[in-house]
Amino acid sequence: MYRQNEVLVKMLQPVIQALGYEMLGIEQFSQGRESVLRIYIDHETGIGLEDCERVSHQITGVLDVNDPIKGAYHLEVSSPGLDRPLFTLEQFGRYVGERVKVHLREKLDGRRNFRGVLTAIDETRIHIDVDGKDYAIEADLIEKAHLVPFD
Repeated sequence: MYRQNEVLVKMLQPVIQALGYEMLGIEQFSQGRESVLRIYIDHETGIGLEDCERVSHQITGVLDVNDPIKGAYHLEVSSPGLDRPLFTLEQFGRYVGERVKVHLREKLDGRRNFRGVLTAIDETRIHIDVDGKDYAIEADLIEKAHLVPFD
């Protein structure tokens, strides 16, 4: 699945869980001269701006003390939204029967992008029905994936 920064996951996940939220995943990418560190959180009652501010305040302190990121970066704490990103097989398992879009690191059957219905997951793969054809995709090949709320 996503190759998340494991150091950041191990550092921030306990803090976020202690606040009563689930950390769905982390995205880290360059944007101009700075990088962006985006952390997705969720809660059974949903996520509001106050939740994002609360988590941001707590993890900013942890990041400042530990200084795990080289150079300037912009921190974003976000709700997953309707087109929620999917980071783990467990998260995929929650959405069997839903439409997903998956982008792979390398080609599978001549393509890197798949958009279809998530039909199943197993120990290492997700299964997507794209126009009547089933694709079994190894989780390690997935670069990015998210739900497709409306088609």
